Amino acid sequence: MSRLDTRAKLSILADAAKYDASCASSGTSKRDSSGKKGGLGSTEGSGICHSYAPDGRCISLLKILLTNACVFDCHYCINRKSSNVQRARFTVEEVVDLTLSFYRRNYIEGLFLSSGIIRSPDYTMEQLVEVARQLREVHQFRGYIHLKTIPDADPDLVHAAGLYADRLSINVELPTVSGLSRLAPEKSAPRIEGAMRHLRGSIEDGHDARKRYKSAPKFAPAGQSTQMIVGADSANDTEIVTKASGLYGRFGLRRVYYSAFSPIPDASSVLPLQRPPLMREHRLYQSDWLMRFYGYSPQEVGAAADTSGMLRLDIDPKLAWALKHRDRFPLDVNSAPREALLRVPGLGVKAVNGILSARRWRRLRIEDVARLTVSIAKLRPFLIADGWKPNVLSDRADLEPLVAPKREQLELFAA
Repeated sequence: MSRLDTRAKLSILADAAKYDASCASSGTSKRDSSGKKGGLGSTEGSGICHSYAPDGRCISLLKILLTNACVFDCHYCINRKSSNVQRARFTVEEVVDLTLSFYRRNYIEGLFLSSGIIRSPDYTMEQLVEVARQLREVHQFRGYIHLKTIPDADPDLVHAAGLYADRLSINVELPTVSGLSRLAPEKSAPRIEGAMRHLRGSIEDGHDARKRYKSAPKFAPAGQSTQMIVGADSANDTEIVTKASGLYGRFGLRRVYYSAFSPIPDASSVLPLQRPPLMREHRLYQSDWLMRFYGYSPQEVGAAADTSGMLRLDIDPKLAWALKHRDRFPLDVNSAPREALLRVPGLGVKAVNGILSARRWRRLRIEDVARLTVSIAKLRPFLIADGWKPNVLSDRADLEPLVAPKREQLELFAA
């Protein structure tokens, strides 16, 4: 590996990190300095932002790899051992200095650090932990830190990472065990899920300790997340959604991220020649949102898919589900339960909460609902209100053209 200056390394290792989608800073708060005055960094400010928290705050993160060299040879990874790319590697001190320098210039509010596997999983994990340790203990950095942990690393090293990082993540990589075995034979689905299970236990133990003892150290207060690559294997959307639901349930994940497979230079012959449509990734995120915030089961999301198990690209999964269950509509906004209103296309959680609050005091008209939403036009066929009953019957074949987005809108999104 030729000697490179820090700027050249940053160019290589920041670009290599772009394939990891599991980079967000939601679910954390400013770290207490434990009685010490001062401290550097914040997770609550604003800056040049690249990630968004659930409340809409923009969070800027320095997102880099410690190195893009790797002893593994996963077919889908541009940094795999056999890949013909320029290699670079930061020292621990270089990552620390970059993070502090970028923060002082108000470019970032935190660090997302991942790495290829160098020497061994334990050695690599030691390097990642040392970066976080120096930032926290030597430089009193109170900003956000997200570390990508390594499933095969010693659990004690992962535990040490959780004492310094706000969030830890372990990528499941692919939706199916067969896909992982074929495209990443050196990785093991049982080992990955075992590490995620152990991490969940440590997070829950940390929360319990904080409830009992105020002096107990925080352990990964923003939880754990994971990422699945979409389109590198033959898994359909129903399989992906079902996998994600299981991960949320078994490991208490804060987020599952979906990353559309992107063809890489000198790609393996077993990989697809083209990337899947970005709209597919978007539909999976919408489905994920339906399960997390709207009460949909994975079976209900799967019901919105076509016969091949793929979500429609031309309409969102919530609308697709409603069109397949026209017998449940229209709903009366003045009497329908919350669970039913959440299934009305175009009604978000805030709008439904607004309807439930307002109707305690008076009966609502369609104009009242319109004030709670961005557009009322596509809601009309699905709702009944005082003075309003749709003349479009739920079983009319021409309902979809009335509520589906126009082709020009889809093309604009794709562009």
